[in-house]
Amino acid sequence: MQLNINKEKVQQMQSSWYSWRNNANTTTMILVSFLFACFTGLMAQVSLAIPWSPVLITLQTFAVLLAGVLLGSKWGGFSMILYTILGIVGMPWFTNMNHGLAFMFQASGGYIIGFIFAAIFIGYVFDHYANARKSIGSVITMLVANFVCIYVPGLIGLYYTMLNSGRALTIPELLFMGVVPFVVGDLFKIAIASGISTSILPKEE
Repeated sequence: MQLNINKEKVQQMQSSWYSWRNNANTTTMILVSFLFACFTGLMAQVSLAIPWSPVLITLQTFAVLLAGVLLGSKWGGFSMILYTILGIVGMPWFTNMNHGLAFMFQASGGYIIGFIFAAIFIGYVFDHYANARKSIGSVITMLVANFVCIYVPGLIGLYYTMLNSGRALTIPELLFMGVVPFVVGDLFKIAIASGISTSILPKEE
């Protein structure tokens, strides 16, 4: 009996965020989206340089994954659009306190565009498919978001940045520079974000 009661409480708690988010007004969701953009900017400052790559290791993707999980497709994507636009117009929250349109044409610019796609993708899948909120579904969804939605535009941007600097990368060189250094960290961030999502999101429609 006690087990059933506790299970019901957990389910009620898991449904509460979705209920609040779905019933919140536009002003509230814009504010929450801005807070997630700020969180992404904060995570961008936790960075580590790699000798063979112009792209830094950061914690940004963790914030992106959570934005999709907690805000859904519309507002998760909006939070990353806010992060991008405000950074372009002067908010110093790209890596190493950078800002401006020129940063988007540097090595990391494509990854930032990928953040938008990743948040939208995660939010859409989680909102429309209850099984995606369970452990295996959550991990698979985040793997696709991370290694497809983020890395594809990221690698395209990195390739053209290097090409403009006079170096045409081969595919192995591009992967070694733009993917390999980040895989272990990304898997760790995915594991944590997936654990959070499966703990707080409802498993039923």
